[in-house]
Amino acid sequence: MKVIRWIRNHRQLMCVGLASLLYLMGLGRPPLWEPDEGRYAEIAREMVVNHDYITPRNNFVRYFEKPPLVYWVTAASLKVFGRNEFAVRLQAAVASIGQVTITGALAEGMFGANTGMLAALALGLSPLFFAFARFATPDPALAFFLTAAMACYYKGAQSAELPGGLDGRWMLAAAAMLALGTLAKGPVALVLGGAIAMLWLAWEGRIHDVLKIPWLKCIALYLALTLPWFIVVAWQNPGFLHFFIIHEHFERYITNTEHGWGPWFYVPVIVAGTWPWFYFAPFALTSSAISFLLSLWPFGGKTHIAQSGGIDCENERTRAALRFLLIWLAVILVFFSIPRSKLGEYILPGLPPIGILAGQGLAKMGKIPVAQRRKLLMIFAGISTIGAITITAAILFAPVRQLNHALTGDALIAAAALLAGGIAPLFFARGKAAMVALPVAVSVIVVMGAGIDARERVAPLVSYRNLAGLIAPYADRGCRLMSYRHFEQALPFYTGVRETLVNYRGELEPFGPLHDPIGNVFATAAQLRNAWAANQCVVLVTNRVDVPTLVNLLSPVPTLVGCEGKKLVLYNRPLDLSAQIRQGMPGCGGQDF
Repeated sequence: MKVIRWIRNHRQLMCVGLASLLYLMGLGRPPLWEPDEGRYAEIAREMVVNHDYITPRNNFVRYFEKPPLVYWVTAASLKVFGRNEFAVRLQAAVASIGQVTITGALAEGMFGANTGMLAALALGLSPLFFAFARFATPDPALAFFLTAAMACYYKGAQSAELPGGLDGRWMLAAAAMLALGTLAKGPVALVLGGAIAMLWLAWEGRIHDVLKIPWLKCIALYLALTLPWFIVVAWQNPGFLHFFIIHEHFERYITNTEHGWGPWFYVPVIVAGTWPWFYFAPFALTSSAISFLLSLWPFGGKTHIAQSGGIDCENERTRAALRFLLIWLAVILVFFSIPRSKLGEYILPGLPPIGILAGQGLAKMGKIPVAQRRKLLMIFAGISTIGAITITAAILFAPVRQLNHALTGDALIAAAALLAGGIAPLFFARGKAAMVALPVAVSVIVVMGAGIDARERVAPLVSYRNLAGLIAPYADRGCRLMSYRHFEQALPFYTGVRETLVNYRGELEPFGPLHDPIGNVFATAAQLRNAWAANQCVVLVTNRVDVPTLVNLLSPVPTLVGCEGKKLVLYNRPLDLSAQIRQGMPGCGGQDF
């Protein structure tokens, strides 16, 4: 009984512990994915190597697309844990664990302990959230600080100590979190946080409370945390402010066509990325959602539930909390749907309100009659069955054979788990909300395990760790590393040396070529030819399709060191006759050139 009582009293702690286990287990096993993980890992490594924590550099070229906070944390992690994948990804995992913790605490303050536990579970076991908790990008950090800021703001705005007012202490805490979010990914943190806060006050008819915010203190704290780095980096790097503020934020937001998708891109991303928990989120808002789903039930008579026509809850405080969550989600969704440039991880700051709504929806579902609850769960089972069939069909008929072969087993496991997780809650229809959530959570954990395995299986298609292993002995001997027409961003991290890019500039263009007149980082084909014929040994990474061009360009004849996927490693010194590229190497397809 003591154990059961302890579990009941520490339900959120159990959810946080589960998230920690899932996010940290095997975190360092998969190699760094190209290009994002390789880029952020190398920038942090170069901070450590150069002892320069002001100016970020990628491949020893100044790189100002992101602020430094995530680089600083990753650099500290590299110092503690060494140069490895675990150290690189740790910041994302820790930020995600923190976000689960804060989301559960916020939900508990809004709706009670039961909803707090279910909200933490729903967010922590959402597929999209889980995926990026194990992926080294700045987005989990931004999501964490924005979630913390919104939790502090809501706490201050709904303080029981100051009914109808704002608690300045919590406003200052929110300002500090927005400042750290700005240092994690830029002014977008301030824009999103400010929009959510102001729109909610307007919806609540409390816009006059804006005057009660201690603006001078909040602004002073925000600037004290953010300005020092911006001032120093701008002083050391002329052109930084224009590139970072105007180009990276304003121009990219209104003109960029990279990763271009339609305006509705994030709707399926949110639904699929938070499934199966998304199904329960509408139940938190209104009984109309429950009645609508029950109307889809094809067997038996219609069941009527009293409807309010809007958000129907126990009291005004609960309604205010739901409106806050809706504003939060809407601001994130609309803001990131406007530009053409869209990536799945951008929507991470919008997942906590869905997790809280799902938790409250599950809690409310436990209060409706068992017969109606069973019908809702049967609809859920039907949707899950369709999803399982879709996953199976998608992987079996995938056009990419290599991907199909690598993922078939994991996809079938995920489909089976999704099916079981959809059907199993029917057996707990008479139980409490936690009993309904339990089989769903177990099925999601199985899906996540399959996802971890799938990531490791497809690693050779999206990573060059093995390629770096081929290069490392030559780099250790002082050979120059060059790459033809591409930039493999993880190679400098794994090998510890600069990668000279031949006929390629890409994202390093703004602050690179003008400061590299002798071709240490950016080289032409003529410079490659001269370096190849010089006394220094050279290792060249290239795609298979470029081999005929290089064979005609380079002398002496390139020697094939090895290969991975579409990439080959060539050497300007002979190894042995059988390794020469014109004769090929077993396992690398050299005979096809």
